Amino acid sequence: MGRLPRLVATDLDGTLLRADKTVSPRTVEAISRISAEGVGVVLVTGRPIRWLGHVYEQLGQPLPTVCANGAVVYDPVTDEVLRADPLAPELLAEVVRRLRAEVPDVAFAVEVTDSREFRHETAYPLSWDRGYPDIRMLDTPAALHSVPAVKLLARAGAQDPDVFVKVVAGALAGLAEATHSSYSGLVEISAAGVTKAAGLAWYCTRHGFDAAEVVAFGDMPNDVPMLTWVGRAVAVANAHPAVLEIADDVTAGNEEDGVAAYLEALLDPGDGESGLVDPPA
Repeated sequence: MGRLPRLVATDLDGTLLRADKTVSPRTVEAISRISAEGVGVVLVTGRPIRWLGHVYEQLGQPLPTVCANGAVVYDPVTDEVLRADPLAPELLAEVVRRLRAEVPDVAFAVEVTDSREFRHETAYPLSWDRGYPDIRMLDTPAALHSVPAVKLLARAGAQDPDVFVKVVAGALAGLAEATHSSYSGLVEISAAGVTKAAGLAWYCTRHGFDAAEVVAFGDMPNDVPMLTWVGRAVAVANAHPAVLEIADDVTAGNEEDGVAAYLEALLDPGDGESGLVDPPA
């Protein structure tokens, strides 16, 4: 598979992490080995900052992270937000207005304070955020767009996410970005131009990496912009069809440590175990 990249960028859920949200010892070792070779590693995720601590603990190192689908670039060593690109209150208000008109039963939540805090409407169902601090139910509808938000989340009952995201994107064309990263019918909305690719590109410019020098791993539609931007795009075998369609390589699934297998093959090219489901083009 040629020489080592200068930077490895990887999604978390469904890609680097197993279904139980753990990082396998094999994956930790592979990341440690490639870092020791001088290759940078950056996490690129839809997750907010508040969901990153247990990942850093498992990895044994606080890796730089592009959060909230590209809206936040975070340095966990200094606990500093290096860049944030939120939806302004007036833009949030217009997005909400359009979506309420298009999807009458839609319920919203927002990631605020650079994704350290979460605010949700009464009808918005909580799952992962149960029990977390800094989670608050909104008192009034207007409170939803009273402050800037790095991400707006929309749900409308049981939905096919691929269909629902098209409805949302159509209603918001030219106004904001809409994507999804799960099969639960959740749509994630960011400011126009804010994607994982944009966040990663900003990080690369800051640190002197070219897109051609980056290998990236992903599994869901919110990873597609990043995967089409980098020099080598790798999908895990369990990836969404939209990701499998544009990937340069397909490695083993997240439950089989596909990212680790691919990195091991880069590090030990003569061992004969490529880690690939599909050979490189």
